[in-house]
Amino acid sequence: MEQLAQHGTDPTGAPTASAAASLSELTLPHHAANVRVPTYDRAALTPAVVHFSVGGFHRAHQLVYLDDLAESGCTDWGVVGVGLRSPQMRDALQPQDHLYTVVERSSAGEHARVIGSLIDYLFAPDSPEAVLAVLTDERTRLVTMTITGNAYRIDAGTGRFVPDAAVHADLADPHHPRTLFGYIVEALDVRRRAGLAPFTVLSCDNMQSNGEAARAAVVGFAQLRDPGLAAWIDEQVTFPGSMVDRITPSTSLSDRDEVTRLFGVADRWPVITEPFSQWVLEDSFCNGRPPLEQVGVQFVADVGHHELMKTRLLNGSHSAMGHLGELAGVARVDEFLADPVLGRYVTRLMAREVAPLLPAPDGIDLGEYQQSLLRRFADPAIGDRLDRLCRRGSSKIPLYVLPSLLTAREQGRPSRLLTLAVAGWCRYLQGTDLAGRPLALADDRAEELGVLARAGGTDPRPLLAVDAVFGDLGRDESFVTALATALRQLEELGVRGAVAHALAEGDAAAVPAPAHSPLSGALLPA
Repeated sequence: MEQLAQHGTDPTGAPTASAAASLSELTLPHHAANVRVPTYDRAALTPAVVHFSVGGFHRAHQLVYLDDLAESGCTDWGVVGVGLRSPQMRDALQPQDHLYTVVERSSAGEHARVIGSLIDYLFAPDSPEAVLAVLTDERTRLVTMTITGNAYRIDAGTGRFVPDAAVHADLADPHHPRTLFGYIVEALDVRRRAGLAPFTVLSCDNMQSNGEAARAAVVGFAQLRDPGLAAWIDEQVTFPGSMVDRITPSTSLSDRDEVTRLFGVADRWPVITEPFSQWVLEDSFCNGRPPLEQVGVQFVADVGHHELMKTRLLNGSHSAMGHLGELAGVARVDEFLADPVLGRYVTRLMAREVAPLLPAPDGIDLGEYQQSLLRRFADPAIGDRLDRLCRRGSSKIPLYVLPSLLTAREQGRPSRLLTLAVAGWCRYLQGTDLAGRPLALADDRAEELGVLARAGGTDPRPLLAVDAVFGDLGRDESFVTALATALRQLEELGVRGAVAHALAEGDAAAVPAPAHSPLSGALLPA
């Protein structure tokens, strides 16, 4: 049995390093003196939810809501996590009885709590039979996922599922799956044959129409395997849409050490996040649903407008700031916002070029929403790094930036700042910032697109020829010219010079700000 170190505090009242104890079910009473811990009986949690890809966001978001639900007295919705690629999360969580710490960090201070809603974690390559067993367990009523947009393998032009080599391997041996959709379809087939109700499949990824993407992937996979099974899934299984929002930076070793120092919790992989959290869900569940409205989740008939608002304004701004900031040598989001030129860029990008294209969800004022984003971005306490925002750009730019650009061009509205965001990504793909320092490109298509970006230089046509990313934009000569101009300005004027030039052009165009623009009372000057 673990021996707890002597409890103590430093002069500020924080636990000393000697007071730190490894996190586990056994040590929860010890930690309760310093952080909020689960007060419900974790052994009473029903394993009703299976979640694929337990990363930082899932642990800061969905698991927190389900922990709140358990605290309210509803223990019907415990979670079993599943990893498909790396055993690191398993190795961190298993010794801690699947407990972990969430720290909400802001300029107002830090608040920590231990989350207990994750009751098990399976690494699929080690125990595929165990994954299928939990998926086919009658108690499992909901399967959720955070796997990133590219993983759905949906063709942007046709909306159809496009199998890769791993999918073909699963189709050749469907009873021993290795891919996410192979597991889901095999489990649904087993449940169908056993006369069990199916589970709901819920995507929690940041992408528009994520419910439809999940349906297209699952039904598309099943269609390749058994058209009868595909028809049953399409008729019996629901795929609700969702909008999720909580800025969750990657956890660093210094973050882990800080959690130990401040709260006395020796946690192998804590999560650092902001106080803000939002979850909007389409109320469409085929096998019961957790009563999450009791803990702040909003259920709606159609998530579409919420998805559009969040992905275009928050995620689109993140992509723009990430690539331009990295090129300029800026490290963090709050530093980008604090820069007079760069901060004005993101304010105007949202207010003048993105927000006017959006329908406002019921009860939402788009101007106030933009103000809330600026406040969240500007908080230095969270320290969100721009290199995190640049990961998987080949997925994010088509999802979050190009749709606004295309709509703006179709409507004859301003798009200079959106074009500059695309130019920032194109230049970023060359692999160095504007001072020649190397950039670490975390993208499955980095090698392919990097070769084209370097070959083109300030000529974007080699990159624009990749239809899977840019669609028809490469055949729009006026856009090609505008993007080439933006690329030249980045090289000749630097990021701040190019941004200042684009802002000045926008002012000269004398386009009035929309009625809901936050510019008049913005955190940053217009």
